[in-house]
Amino acid sequence: MSVEAADREAATSSRPCTPPQTCWFEFLLEESLLEKHLRKPCPDPAPVQLIVQFLEQASKPSVNEQNQVQPPPDNKRNRILKLLALKVAAHLKWDLDILEKSLSVPVLNMLLNELLCISKVPPGTKHVDMDLATLPPTTAMAVLLYNRWAIRTIVQSSFPVKQAKPGPPQLSVMNQMQQEKELTENILKVLKEQAADSILVLEAALKLNKDLYVHTMRTLDLLAMEPGMVNGETESSTAGLKVKTEEMQCQVCYDLGAAYFQQGSTNSAVYENAREKFFRTKELIAEIGSLSLHCTIDEKRLAGYCQACDVLVPSSDSTSQQLTPYSQVHICLRSGNYQEVIQIFIEDNLTLSLPVQFRQSVLRELFQKAQQGNEALDEICFKVCACNTVRDILEGRTISVQFNQLFLRPNKEKIDFLLEVCSRSVNLEKASESLKGNMAAFLKNVCLGLEDLQYVFMISSHELFITLLKDEERKLLVDQMRKRSPRVNLCIKPVTSFYDIPASASVNIGQLEHQLILSVDPWRIRQILIELHGMTSERQFWTVSNKWEVPSVYSGVILGIKDNLTRDLVYILMAKGLHCSTVKDFSHAKQLFAACLELVTEFSPKLRQVMLNEMLLLDIHTHEAGTGQAGERPPSDLISRVRGYLEMRLPDIPLRQVIAEECVAFMLNWRENEYLTLQVPAFLLQSNPYVKLGQLLAATCKELPGPKESRRTAKDLWEVVVQICSVSSQHKRGNDGRVSLIKQRESTLGIMYRSELLSFIKKLREPLVLTIILSLFVKLHNVREDIVNDITAEHISIWPSSIPNLQSVDFEAVAITVKELVRYTLSINPNNHSWLIIQADIYFATNQYSAALHYYLQAGAVCSDFFNKAVPPDVYTDQVIKRMIKCCSLLNCHTQVAILCQFLREIDYKTAFKSLQEQNSHDAMDSYYDYIWDVTILEYLTYLHHKRGETDKRQIAIKAIGQTELNASNPEEVLQLAAQRRKKKFLQAMAKLYF
Repeated sequence: MSVEAADREAATSSRPCTPPQTCWFEFLLEESLLEKHLRKPCPDPAPVQLIVQFLEQASKPSVNEQNQVQPPPDNKRNRILKLLALKVAAHLKWDLDILEKSLSVPVLNMLLNELLCISKVPPGTKHVDMDLATLPPTTAMAVLLYNRWAIRTIVQSSFPVKQAKPGPPQLSVMNQMQQEKELTENILKVLKEQAADSILVLEAALKLNKDLYVHTMRTLDLLAMEPGMVNGETESSTAGLKVKTEEMQCQVCYDLGAAYFQQGSTNSAVYENAREKFFRTKELIAEIGSLSLHCTIDEKRLAGYCQACDVLVPSSDSTSQQLTPYSQVHICLRSGNYQEVIQIFIEDNLTLSLPVQFRQSVLRELFQKAQQGNEALDEICFKVCACNTVRDILEGRTISVQFNQLFLRPNKEKIDFLLEVCSRSVNLEKASESLKGNMAAFLKNVCLGLEDLQYVFMISSHELFITLLKDEERKLLVDQMRKRSPRVNLCIKPVTSFYDIPASASVNIGQLEHQLILSVDPWRIRQILIELHGMTSERQFWTVSNKWEVPSVYSGVILGIKDNLTRDLVYILMAKGLHCSTVKDFSHAKQLFAACLELVTEFSPKLRQVMLNEMLLLDIHTHEAGTGQAGERPPSDLISRVRGYLEMRLPDIPLRQVIAEECVAFMLNWRENEYLTLQVPAFLLQSNPYVKLGQLLAATCKELPGPKESRRTAKDLWEVVVQICSVSSQHKRGNDGRVSLIKQRESTLGIMYRSELLSFIKKLREPLVLTIILSLFVKLHNVREDIVNDITAEHISIWPSSIPNLQSVDFEAVAITVKELVRYTLSINPNNHSWLIIQADIYFATNQYSAALHYYLQAGAVCSDFFNKAVPPDVYTDQVIKRMIKCCSLLNCHTQVAILCQFLREIDYKTAFKSLQEQNSHDAMDSYYDYIWDVTILEYLTYLHHKRGETDKRQIAIKAIGQTELNASNPEEVLQLAAQRRKKKFLQAMAKLYF
């Protein structure tokens, strides 16, 4: 931000305008505007830009009366600017990742030197000679920040940097860039000379066992005051922002590991130090968690470093541990065991664990050795290249040039090996259709590239080829090969005249039909059909493939087109478009539908509206599968088209039910509740059951926050669903005069069938709508008279508590629907605790206690950061805890029962004591005593073990009682903290047991 811009901003502000002669930087400080600026959601300029501008202003040289350039003066203005820069960095929590990303080396060097200066680090003193343990916490932290940045900058400078494309040459810009480059090189030179000292400083920091503090905006303000006003607060142990010892050590270990790893290129022994530091970093991350405020480690990069260290410096107990594929490949290459490398690559084609770049680097290394005169590696190079090529094919990439070069002269051994790799790289039972298609296309292309039909038959007769390709495809391929290679003999005596026979018309038609099946280009399809109709007028080419399916509501209209060519073209374009939409190939589907729309517009308004409807459905699917998944709202014109479809009243237009479903689901998913409740035309509610259902759902969502008396729509929705889930019975009078029930079926009295309702619900994604539907079915499930264990659900109280005619409801179908809905909702969001509790209650009601515990624990884990925070009481209600207790009891885990009894609002001593008396417990018993915080239960355990003569267990219980934090004289907050800590550890242990 320029000074002029600051003046303009001040002029337009409601605050009093600053005097023109006052520096706007001083105005920021004096008026406390800097903090307000930084608290904005998107401050402009950004904080890092402010640092650059403050330091640039402070470092501007001055010019004396003789026009001589002087160093920047140490006046009040420059001190204020430097302080402002430090305060912005403090606002960023001194995060080196942010600062390094946005600031150049000279600017960051200046910033950290100012931090050292303001932190009372004596100038000219070597940091390695300072005892960090005796320094004030903020001073020690400043020293650590500077030395961490020093070695990080050295490491970063060793990486290759992609040069930016130069713009138009400007002399001033080029001079400035050259000056900055020279300054950066000078700073790097000094940092590299001091690298050994910086590493020693950081190694010494790892021996500290006290928390450190880093300067905040407040402590920097205190430092800017007069010395008498500070009262030594900035040097006390509680000033600034606390950085825990583990956080500091974790960050230092990571930076030291990176420095040692960079030095390992010239001294391989240092890799051992790097390995030690990286693995220590992983341990510390596991202790402090990945959400630490001051410890921001790139865990993917850390994993890469650890993997590289495992390869470069295998641990001493590597024989007893399972080696990673990287280590195995590295060891095999060093020992010359290339056959084992090939086997690892073949196995990796199934697991896909090794990166493609790594596999290519291995092949390049083998090529280099082969080019140096080792001819024995030629075969190995082909085999490794074949493995890599099959991996590329499986992942949809093109065949490499290297493979084509190595396969120029095929032989039986190469083809046998290639077929072996293909067979072992595909699990036909689990492979997807696209993967099988990729492999089939590869084998066909290999055949087409072979000149010798003997090799073609080796492939075409292989079991994998026969499995992947149909008989017609194999025959067509062999025919193509025979026509393409007339000189090749299939027997000892040449029969050349056989290949001179010209192809018949039926062969040409077959080839064109094959192209028609494969093509998705609408203009190519039109051209093929014109050629086919020119060859014969007796065929109906829309019947060529049995995979071309058009909904029956459309087929009657399309097949009624009199012109055969137009009929075939419209049918095939629509069928292929629908298929592409089904397989989510939306770009081709749009091209096919657009061509079909253009065609039918000329002669059929009815089919034109059909195509517009299908294109609307396609656009809905495209948005939902694309930007809609990221939460981006659909464009307004798409919402308008959906409304237009719902309100359409054109007679005699064939309509697909799925489009109405998708349109209403679309409106609900994007919370267009206002339209569905207030603006939808009345005739739609009578004619379209999905609009009726959508209106009831939208209105229920809208009324949900209101009082229970106002939820009339919820009652209407309840009645609609009850009617859908009702059954109608048919009776027959027998010869003896008695009436017997002969059939039960879905009621036709509802606005739709239950299966249609379920299909519609599975198109919804909006959490509130799904929660309402789920709670309705749960309430309907609980209404039945013979229910023993109710299922709980959110918003369940809005539904009626009884049904006048219970016999009419098919409760078995309701139970099945509840299970299907829970399964679907959890596929939408597996971390919704309310839905997880419902799933747990279902398992509890069906006596599947282990599965019920799994979901009860998962519900608590997702809303408490895996129990690192307290589980909200509305999640772990007394009812949920009691059900968990019953699950543990029926699983004979009686110690777990006693611990869970403490979780109740009023501890259930009776159940706890009774469970502890059981001697056939299937859990870890005394190893759980550390999780008990109620002294009464621990005292009972002591008495019980004394009575049984179990001395060892009694000592464990006594040790648990003797912990100082459980002393009844402690303040209430200490006791609560002790209980919370034990809750956390117990629930985490339970989760590891049941997950």
